[in-house]
Amino acid sequence: MKFDGRLASLSRPGLFVGLLTLAACNAGPDYRPPSTVALKIPDQFQASATIAAEQDIADLARWWESFEDPVLTNLIDRAFAGNLDVSAAAARLRQARATLRGTQGQALPSAGVSASASRSIGADSGTRIDSTTGQPIGTGGDTTVYRAGFDVAWEADLFGGIRRSIQAARATAEAREADLRFTQASIASEVGLNYVQARLAQIRLRIARENLSSQDDTLQIVGWRRQAGLVSSLDYEQARQLRAQTAASIPTIENDYNSAVNHIAVLLGEAPGAVTALIDPPASIPLAPGVGAPIPAQVIERRPDVASAERSLAAESARIGVQTAQLYPALRLSGSFAGSATSVGDVISSGIGGLVAGITAPIFEGGQIRAAILGQRAATDAAYDAYRLSVLTALEEAENALKAREVAERREADLTVSYEAANNAARYARLQYRSGLIDFQSLLDSERSLLSSQDATAAARAARASATIQLYKALGGGWQNAPIPAPGPYEGGSAPKPGTKR
Repeated sequence: MKFDGRLASLSRPGLFVGLLTLAACNAGPDYRPPSTVALKIPDQFQASATIAAEQDIADLARWWESFEDPVLTNLIDRAFAGNLDVSAAAARLRQARATLRGTQGQALPSAGVSASASRSIGADSGTRIDSTTGQPIGTGGDTTVYRAGFDVAWEADLFGGIRRSIQAARATAEAREADLRFTQASIASEVGLNYVQARLAQIRLRIARENLSSQDDTLQIVGWRRQAGLVSSLDYEQARQLRAQTAASIPTIENDYNSAVNHIAVLLGEAPGAVTALIDPPASIPLAPGVGAPIPAQVIERRPDVASAERSLAAESARIGVQTAQLYPALRLSGSFAGSATSVGDVISSGIGGLVAGITAPIFEGGQIRAAILGQRAATDAAYDAYRLSVLTALEEAENALKAREVAERREADLTVSYEAANNAARYARLQYRSGLIDFQSLLDSERSLLSSQDATAAARAARASATIQLYKALGGGWQNAPIPAPGPYEGGSAPKPGTKR
C-alpha cells in the first residue's frame, strides 16, 4: 500500500504533531543490563578471604612490572605493538566503528546532483522543445543545452527502526573493543607464561648438566673400585644407566626451551628465533608479590570478555526493535529539481521541482516479519545465556586462580625443604660410599632423589609464577594501558599487491 501527495497535504499542524509523537516511539524492548542477582554473583570468593585494596587492583593494569624483570616487560610491550591477533582484533574494531557510522547515516537525508551539457550541430528550423521540461530551448542551427538536477530523500524514523539499528551497531562496536582488550590481556598472559617456561627450561638444563657432571665423577669412582675388585660390575652398570638417563633428558629440555622461545617470537609478530638472543642469558624465574582478591562484582566489571558478552546481548536486544519496526508503516519524503536551458544562468530559472511523501506498510507478508521477530528474540535469549556463562566462567577462573596460587606457594615451600634434605643426603652418601660404609644402591637412590627434588623445586617455583600470571588475568588485569594498534596497510592505502613481498 502506498500513498503519494504534495507537500501541501503534509503541512497541517495536527499531522506534524502526530509525526513527532510517532517519532518518539521505539519498537521493541528497552534494554537494561541484568542485575547481579539474576547473574548469581556471590559477595566474595571462597578461595580467599583477603580483600584487595584499591591500589592493588590498580596495579593489575601492568601486572608484569611487579615481576621486576626488564626482559619480560620488554617482551610484553613488544607483543602489544606487533601481535597479529591484537592487530586483527583492532581491525575488527575499526570495521565495527565504520559500520556504526554508516548506520548513523541512515537517519540523515540523502542527496544527489547531476549535470550535463550537450551540443547539437545542424540546420534544423523552428523552435526546439526540451523533452524533459517542455520548455523551448532554441531555434535551428548549432545549439548547446545545459541540464542540471537535484534529488533529496529522507525516511522518517517513525517507529525507531533506524534508532534501534544504531543502538545495535554501537553495542557491536563496543563489543569489538572489549574483544580487543581481552585479546591484549590474553596475549600479555601468554607471553608471561611462555617466558616462565623458558626460564624453567634453562634452570632444568643447568640442574641436569650439574647432575650429569656429578654422575660422571661417580661413574669414574665406581670404575676405579671395580678395577680394584672392591665392587662388582653391577655397580658400574647401574652408574652407567643413571648417567645415560640424565644425559637423555637434556635434549628434551632443550627442545622445551626452543619451543617456548620460538612461541614468544610468534606472539610478538616476529619469526621464530627473533628473541632467542634476548632470552638466552640464563636468569632465574621471576616472582611477583601476592595480590588480594577483590569482590566478585569488581572482577566482573574489569573483565573485558564479560563486557563483550554483555554488549553482544545489548546488540541482539536492539535488533528485536529493528525487526519489530518492520510491522509498521514507513514514511519517506523525496524531492527533485531539474532544469535545462541554452545558457548556464537560465538553468535554475527554467527548472521545475516537486516534493513527494510516500507511506508504505506491510499488508500480507506470509508471517515472515513475525517469524523474524521470534527468531531475533531467540537469538537474544542465546546471547543472554552466553553472557551469564561468561560471568560464571570468569568467577570460576578467578576462584581457581586464587586457589592455584595458594597451593603453589605451599608446594614450593615444602619442596624447598625436600631439596635441602636430598642435597644433604646425596653429599653424605658420596662421602660414605667412598669410605666403603654404604653400598652403591644407597648412593644411587640418593642421587636419583636429589635430581628429582631439584627438578620438582624448580617446577614448583615456575608453577607459582604461572599461577600468579593466571590470577592477574583472571582478575581482569593486563589491558587497561595497552595501546590500540594503528591501521594496517589496506586501510592506510598502501596495500601490497598479491604475490609480492612486504
